[in-house]
Amino acid sequence: MADACTGGVDTGFVALGYGKVAVLGVVQGITELLPISSTAHMRIVPALMGWPDPGSAFSAAMQLAALAAVISYFWQDIRGFAVGSLSAALKRDFNDWNFRFVIWIGLATLPIGIAGLALSGLLNKCGSPLRTLPVIGLSCIVMAALLAVAELYAKHKRTIENVSLGDAMIVGLAQVGALIPGISRSGSTLTAALFLGLKREEAARFSFLLGLPAIALAGFKEFYELWKAHLDASGWMILAFGLVIASISAFVAIWSLMRILEKFSAWPFVVYRGLMGVFLLGGFYAGWLV
Repeated sequence: MADACTGGVDTGFVALGYGKVAVLGVVQGITELLPISSTAHMRIVPALMGWPDPGSAFSAAMQLAALAAVISYFWQDIRGFAVGSLSAALKRDFNDWNFRFVIWIGLATLPIGIAGLALSGLLNKCGSPLRTLPVIGLSCIVMAALLAVAELYAKHKRTIENVSLGDAMIVGLAQVGALIPGISRSGSTLTAALFLGLKREEAARFSFLLGLPAIALAGFKEFYELWKAHLDASGWMILAFGLVIASISAFVAIWSLMRILEKFSAWPFVVYRGLMGVFLLGGFYAGWLV
């Protein structure tokens, strides 16, 4: 079934209605913050169900659900950084760790901000070649391999309190990979943080906190694009409904990820991503996934 376009923006989600968007909201919320690629699942589930692709606009706008979940889960961290950095700024104590960490997050967001603007026409257009199943499947396999290497060779000793500007910039550069469907923002940044020697749960915490500005920018930018495209009231209502469902699912996903990383490792995600990549490529070339 052909994708829908509104003002050149991919808005396939409008044709799905509330019930199907609720299902995809659950899937999007869970997979957005786990290192398993929400984009891959947004292509797999509709394809298996015979539904139209909800479109890149839906996935991007759902970033706001992830934003709400991350802020809720890490509220104590975020509040501490905000209060600490503001207090340091008023005192002109620019060596304060809270102040420096907030500045580092801002600087680490620049790479994905610049790349996202440069590639926005390609990423969000109807029928984008980057949303094809071969691209997503291959991306899943590549990230599974990188995460496996990180698990094998990372030291898992450092905490977020002793990261540096260089560490933040490395994770920020890794975040650019999330622009390629199938890579996963959570997957790329978690993998980079593990390579830097952070403990698994600290790597996830660092990944989520560093990703806050990028998640917010992506979500609000897509809302602006949909507004410019004159999405009708029905479309906005469907999107809002999906956001509420996805926010709840995303919070559960963060909680689950932190428990898994604290008690086990990232290997379950390595296996899952690898199998999903093989499934996507096999299904596409066999002709039963399109």
